[in-house]
Amino acid sequence: YSAGSNSEMAVFGEAAPYLRKSEKERIEAQNRPFDAKSSVFVVHAKESFVKGTVQSKEGGKVTVKTEGGETLTVKEDQVFSMNPPKYDKIEDMAMMTHLHEPAVLYNLKERYAAWMIYTYSGLFCVTVNPYKWLPVYNPEVVLAYRGKKRQEAPPHIFSISDNAYQFMLTVGHQTTQTVLHWCAGHCWL
Repeated sequence: YSAGSNSEMAVFGEAAPYLRKSEKERIEAQNRPFDAKSSVFVVHAKESFVKGTVQSKEGGKVTVKTEGGETLTVKEDQVFSMNPPKYDKIEDMAMMTHLHEPAVLYNLKERYAAWMIYTYSGLFCVTVNPYKWLPVYNPEVVLAYRGKKRQEAPPHIFSISDNAYQFMLTVGHQTTQTVLHWCAGHCWL
């Protein structure tokens, strides 16, 4: 995965902050203190999962203090290790150290909160509907994705479609089929 500097992101114009976190944000995340042994997600009755810090473990139970100040004692299987901060808003969730439901939900939530609606999960491109128009579909963005491999640009449906198109061009002598489905202004392969 190529993080890309702010200057490399200039080709995306006004869409850049909707596609990838800034260099400054990446550096801050890499330098944020993190304790891998005590930083966890814990099952929560109202919010599915919340962040917390392990206070103690005893007899198959774990006591966690949540970021909201609650103290919860739960079974061990209701506590999930957090990824280091450098993985916050990661573009491809398959690269996470800990890939589980709370890590995926947290990453999608954080990216969505920053209006980064496209996220890869291995071979798949996950899209969260922003319910508003974002400047990520203009001709400048189309050109920025043209001819780039998936790992050379931030997650976007244009990357998926251009890669499929490039594949059809290079393997054109063989029988290939691609199904395009137009839905809510997005092209899906």
